[in-house]
Amino acid sequence: MLTGSPIVFESDEELAVAMRVGRAWRELRRGAAMGKLRDAMFTSGDAPLEPGQIDSLDLLAQRPEWRMSELAEALRVDPSTATRAVQRLEKVGLAKRLPCNADGRVVMVSATPEGQARHDELAAARRVLLASMLSEFEPAERVQLAEYLDRFVQALDRFVDDI
Repeated sequence: MLTGSPIVFESDEELAVAMRVGRAWRELRRGAAMGKLRDAMFTSGDAPLEPGQIDSLDLLAQRPEWRMSELAEALRVDPSTATRAVQRLEKVGLAKRLPCNADGRVVMVSATPEGQARHDELAAARRVLLASMLSEFEPAERVQLAEYLDRFVQALDRFVDDI
């Protein structure tokens, strides 16, 4: 249940804008086009990956290895959720887990060469998709959109931290 001080919209116009943002957010999450978009962004190779697996693979591709606890924190998920995502990546040969040389109690995880290649393929497809979508905006609007989305995510994080 959400708590906190609700914002009071000063006018019907402000409320209407808030409702438009809410509808857009819902459509981004669940709209009819999202199935096709997910397929375009996350499907390559023999085994389609789930968004959580892609998020994990994106991070694993950024550096040679991660502590599982660091990966979970970067993903903003519970360690058990990160472990399950990595297990699914391991099953299809895209990630590997190893004990830490310095501390055997710590589990390290990294992308396999196949995982890195799969990540690169998916990242290239996402760049094409984003370039196509962002072509609808003028260059200055793209900057504004990025700034607004960053602020929106930060506001969401602050809100969730207060729950």
